[in-house]
Amino acid sequence: MIEKFEEREGRHPRIMVTRSGQINQNGNGHDRSTKVVATAFADLGFDVDIGALFQTPGEVAKQAVENDAHIIGMSLIPRPRDPLAGTRQGIEGSGLDREDIMVVVGSVIPAQDYDFLYENGASATFGPETVIPVAAQKVIKELDRRHA
Repeated sequence: MIEKFEEREGRHPRIMVTRSGQINQNGNGHDRSTKVVATAFADLGFDVDIGALFQTPGEVAKQAVENDAHIIGMSLIPRPRDPLAGTRQGIEGSGLDREDIMVVVGSVIPAQDYDFLYENGASATFGPETVIPVAAQKVIKELDRRHA
């Protein structure tokens, strides 16, 4: 599927992987899972940028626009609602006509937040048991649909 996108667009799909929030439920501020996801997507043929730790949603949006990303992959902690809404607002308010940037989210997301996430621009949600190549397939399939 990536090859089809590359043929049509003339480049690899670009994802910016980032983590929102300062600490997870265990009190950790590390970004290991973000790096695992980034490495796996790179191995699967994506161009990958990694956002800085502790970026605000506006900074995430700005970096994605500046790096010409097709996708933002966000690990959402501790509350998934705030960073997603802020990132969508940052993209839409950038003045750079990049509402086409897909946002996908991953984390331990409460079931009651799924509708909110989709209603506010998430294209996909992935939990901790997600197999990364399956997630990548879902992401590229949606990206292809949007760029067809």
